[in-house]
Amino acid sequence: MRAAVWHGRRDVRVESVPDPSIKQTTDAVVGVTSSGLCGSDLHLYEVMAPFMTEGDVLGHEPMGVVEEVGGDVSNASVGDRVVVPFNIACGRCYMCERGLQSQCETTQVHEQGCGAALFGYTKLYGQVPGGQAEFLRVPHADYGLIKVPEGPSDDRFLFLSDVLPTVWQGVHDADVPADGSLVVLGLGPIGDMCCRIAQHLGVANVIAIDLVSERLARARGRGIDVLDLEHFEHDHDVVEAVRHRTGGRGPTRRSTPSAWRPTAHRRPRPPT
Repeated sequence: MRAAVWHGRRDVRVESVPDPSIKQTTDAVVGVTSSGLCGSDLHLYEVMAPFMTEGDVLGHEPMGVVEEVGGDVSNASVGDRVVVPFNIACGRCYMCERGLQSQCETTQVHEQGCGAALFGYTKLYGQVPGGQAEFLRVPHADYGLIKVPEGPSDDRFLFLSDVLPTVWQGVHDADVPADGSLVVLGLGPIGDMCCRIAQHLGVANVIAIDLVSERLARARGRGIDVLDLEHFEHDHDVVEAVRHRTGGRGPTRRSTPSAWRPTAHRRPRPPT
């Protein structure tokens, strides 16, 4: 099959690699029809190179069609259309039973002191071949696959693999009351969707801050109150503008998309 393969810093190639196969009875093989490119993948391109190995297959936001299943996979059949969450979790351990699948005790990479294994994401998270490929072996497919209906195009479902649940949990955990205000720093894919989810959940006052005119226009078109950083000379001027829009109190909560943070963050498994 063809796959996006890491060869070194700033060296990623699409090339032929062996097809995946069933190794455990809880595995499935999925023919990938779409796979997202995450901002976190850019870390692998350079910053996290010490944790990569030449030949690693990238990608952790795939969906596709089930091609093969192991004998203990009962929740999906050959031909099913599925989304594959980026976390690899068993669904039965202490952590999974408490909704903490990102800390699954079965797939946790203990020797690295990290959480549950992830697709296509370094030695730190199990070095599991990822989904920017024609086919993907899915461990613990008896739990992890999310079936979606036929008909709508892939882009109606693909964000369930990573982006949407990440945003949903972030906005949910911010716990903004309906009459409160939320400030979103950055209007990339995550920040833009934070605004949309906050609106969907009924937050009355959503304020977004960015400096890219196209991003600002897109958010403004959905009724978001936007602040263009290009119009402010000093940081404190931005703070004052936010206070002015929130009755002098400032936001009830602030949501900071991952791209604005230098450190890794806890990322949830998509809801089933």
